[in-house]
Amino acid sequence: MRLFAVAAATTAAIAILSTPATAQDTAMTGAPDLTFERVFASPGLDGASPRQAKLSPDGRYLTLLRNREDDKERYDLWAYDRESGDWSMLIDSEALGTGRELSEDEKMQRERARVGNLKGIISYQWASDGKGVLVPLDGDLYLARLDGSVTRLTDTEESELNPKLSQTGKFVSFVRDRQLWVGPVGGDAGPVTPKEADTIRWGEAEFVAQEEMARTDGYWWSQDDSRIAVQRTDEARVGIVTRAAIGATGTKVFDQRYPVAGSDNAVVQLFVMDPEGQNRVEVDLTSNQDPASYDAEDPTDIYLARVDWAPDNSALYIQRQNRAQSVLDMLKVDPATGASEVLFTERAAADDYWINLSDDYKWLDDGSLIWWSERSGFGHLYHYKNGDFRQLTSGDWAVTRLNGVDQDTGRVTFTATRDDVLAQQVYALDLAQPENVERLTDPAFANGATMDGKGKTLLVSRSSHNQPPQTYLASQQGDRLAWVEENALDAGHPYAPHLASHRPARFGTIKAADGETDLYWKMVTPEMDPGKRYPVFYYHYAGPGPQIVTRGWDGALQQAVVDAGYIWFELDNRGSANRGVAFEQPLYRAMGGVEVDDQREGAKYLKTLDFVDSSKIALYGWSYGGYMTLKRMQADPGLYAAGISGAPVTRWELYDTHYTERFMGDPREVPQAYEAASAIPDATKIADPLLLIHGMADDNVVFENSSELISVLQEANVPFEMMLYPGYTHRVSGEKISPHLWNTVFHFLEKHGVIPPE
Repeated sequence: MRLFAVAAATTAAIAILSTPATAQDTAMTGAPDLTFERVFASPGLDGASPRQAKLSPDGRYLTLLRNREDDKERYDLWAYDRESGDWSMLIDSEALGTGRELSEDEKMQRERARVGNLKGIISYQWASDGKGVLVPLDGDLYLARLDGSVTRLTDTEESELNPKLSQTGKFVSFVRDRQLWVGPVGGDAGPVTPKEADTIRWGEAEFVAQEEMARTDGYWWSQDDSRIAVQRTDEARVGIVTRAAIGATGTKVFDQRYPVAGSDNAVVQLFVMDPEGQNRVEVDLTSNQDPASYDAEDPTDIYLARVDWAPDNSALYIQRQNRAQSVLDMLKVDPATGASEVLFTERAAADDYWINLSDDYKWLDDGSLIWWSERSGFGHLYHYKNGDFRQLTSGDWAVTRLNGVDQDTGRVTFTATRDDVLAQQVYALDLAQPENVERLTDPAFANGATMDGKGKTLLVSRSSHNQPPQTYLASQQGDRLAWVEENALDAGHPYAPHLASHRPARFGTIKAADGETDLYWKMVTPEMDPGKRYPVFYYHYAGPGPQIVTRGWDGALQQAVVDAGYIWFELDNRGSANRGVAFEQPLYRAMGGVEVDDQREGAKYLKTLDFVDSSKIALYGWSYGGYMTLKRMQADPGLYAAGISGAPVTRWELYDTHYTERFMGDPREVPQAYEAASAIPDATKIADPLLLIHGMADDNVVFENSSELISVLQEANVPFEMMLYPGYTHRVSGEKISPHLWNTVFHFLEKHGVIPPE
């Protein structure tokens, strides 16, 4: 479940903010308190936030999507010429766009990709010759040349989904009306797959792949454009969830194919064909299934996790998961016949664990593979060659991303928690001597990076609690070549008026409920008067996946809460990411248990601090965090002053197969685990003030999760408050709506006396 969490960014400290502001400083500078209206207005207080930075195939140009000062959610395409040092806008999204409404399919894809709030250009792809960029805009396709010319490739009422340029740049392809279309660049495209029943889709990733596997692709071009691997999805056996999208002036009803936990998944097939759709062969996705791990009665009940062409086009490599996600097979496929064999098998690192999917692997020209695995108990890199694995990195720390591989020199670049789990760094090693690991980034910041396809140039992004995100180009050795976005906190920065009142973060650890495991916490306090006690805004996510506590920039929202006189507190419980298998494993078939216990330890710690008002600890969480608010309030009535539950899951049977069963198992096999994890049976134990928030068109955590909770509380005469947002999905946000939501939260806290001291 890639459920939403309040932004958690990256890391460190610069001199201008190294000293905490005092009340006198604030008075002297007149620094205004941050309002929620200003936090969500344009220009964004984080400064420029470029997206999808990419290097051209020849490495000369850097392109990125840059948001506007007057509309921080609208993005245009810009290019930087590394030779001249000049920036230019390639496409002005407002000038070129039609404003045409997107299809429902494209809207839903954007929700899956967490970009449903963005406008203008949200993606693009370089042509292989480095002379142009394919750009989707308002449902149509454009080819932007570096000379400033733009060619419109499609002009239809329907949206062109999943557009791509083929590897050599000869063809453009896309999905329209559930078929894959292909045509020469600048020429007419036509469907290359048949038109079938409404339950059949070609060239699209199925719902759980988009939502939970981070796989949006549904077709893959070979390196020489001679063949395409195309997914065919049959949703006929997937159950229909009738989803009411309740809007302000009307309601739309959608019959959505949604595979809830314990129900049938879509049947996924893979075919290889010519660009014209001819010579089609089906790939054998079910060969050599281990009968102990796969369903013998339904061998198609699998997950197609990843698809890659060999660099020389001689094979397709396919990652296949069993439904329990305890086994991943790497299949090698003959693209001429579709025949497959198991190259190797990856098994969960523990009996009561699962396999975390990853994009941190790379097939090399010599047929070997750089591979990420948690088999040692921590995520590390391995070199698979001639049937054997050689471990490249090791230790009680995690590799979090494979950035690139320079095949000419054998240099492997990656991001990891080797020095500090709260501030990731970029490192490099030599395949010949992997024990010599070199750090390439500044440990004063939390860092991340991407590289060009040849692993020669780094694009580093970094931040700290006191520095909004910065981006720069660097050499392979980590030396900065040029700023892409320095985002300096100078007088012209949007956040400059609030620097004097910016409050520093402090970090520490407490013991988990097991009495042994260290848990990291973060706290930001307002300017406090001696002897006074302050309320706590206790933010949590708590579910598997996101790491919340980092040394990175967390944005102006956090500072606005602190400006309002509250202590901001967060804690990463067991089950969160980047601490290894043993740290994550306690969630297995037990969600809603260990997280509650560990977060309770956070509350107990807060109550020992002489500047904390122990009667005023308020909980806030969204999605899994909303679920956590409910479970924590049920478990410990009276421990918390109030709770805000945003878009909560209340019964895990209502959520999808791939996410839910990964951690909880199949509800048909372990119904008792689902009963224990549910927030419904003990809902009436909630005795403290509760505010429930939900978007009424949520297609991720469907509104039924909240409507059932509402009914149970009402039928038991349990008081609570709620704020519902007609027309909004799982992402309730916008320049006006976001301040409304956050003002609602703090009006609720004020109403119930959770307020700062006089």
